[in-house]
Amino acid sequence: MRKTIKSILLGAVAVSLAMTSGCGKGNETGSESKSNSTADESTASYRRPLRAPEDYGKVIALTFDDGPNTTTTAQVLDKLEEYGVTASFFVVGDNITEDSAKVMKRAYDMGCEIHNHSKTHSDMTTMTEEQIKEDIKFTSDKVEEITGEAPKFFRPPYIAVNQTMFDSIDMPFISGYGSEDYNDKVDIEERAKRTIDQAKDGSIILLHDTAGNVRTVAALDIIIPKLQDEGYEFVTMTELFHAKEVEISPDAEIIYSYAQQTEMYG
Repeated sequence: MRKTIKSILLGAVAVSLAMTSGCGKGNETGSESKSNSTADESTASYRRPLRAPEDYGKVIALTFDDGPNTTTTAQVLDKLEEYGVTASFFVVGDNITEDSAKVMKRAYDMGCEIHNHSKTHSDMTTMTEEQIKEDIKFTSDKVEEITGEAPKFFRPPYIAVNQTMFDSIDMPFISGYGSEDYNDKVDIEERAKRTIDQAKDGSIILLHDTAGNVRTVAALDIIIPKLQDEGYEFVTMTELFHAKEVEISPDAEIIYSYAQQTEMYG
């Protein structure tokens, strides 16, 4: 049975109360937490405490699929640091190598969240229940081994789902608003325009940090400042649902593109 967002957030609050905020140089940072991963032991780890929901204004979650890698993922993190914002990364288990694990841990240490995007990025609607569970467990175990925290959310490859997946995966399903940024024919300006045009309070932006996707890295120089100018705060997936006071039922069969969504597609 899938956990509720409420139970997820209670755990997050317990952890975050002992720590101070920060992701990137634009935020204040506090005490360091000792690294328990394969990453550089000198890297400081910060988790941003959850505020009361009424203390949030317009919020939006910036998310990236298909990493981690040592090139584009690292470039995305540089942009996040430059603008002082957080994001959530939905990672593919088979992409987690000794080197890319360090980049993933860097993201986590910056206050970003790491979530599950399957082991191989295969169409999971063709898998058995046992295969699905093994696939998800592989990636979740890898993430927890490196960051010390297991993923709380799942993004289906190709946003393809079926009942077997809902029955087998004990995490909320996440989609988001995309810009076809995986398509080389979509230029930097168009990626930014599509993302900005779809933005609304409580929504999830779906981008890709696939190796070599430099146009999306460049588009962040348009997307982030513009949405900040429009009054949006960039938050993690956990913060998004908390800010909107949305609790996901264990029986909910929704693929969330925004926090307040009540139907599978909307």
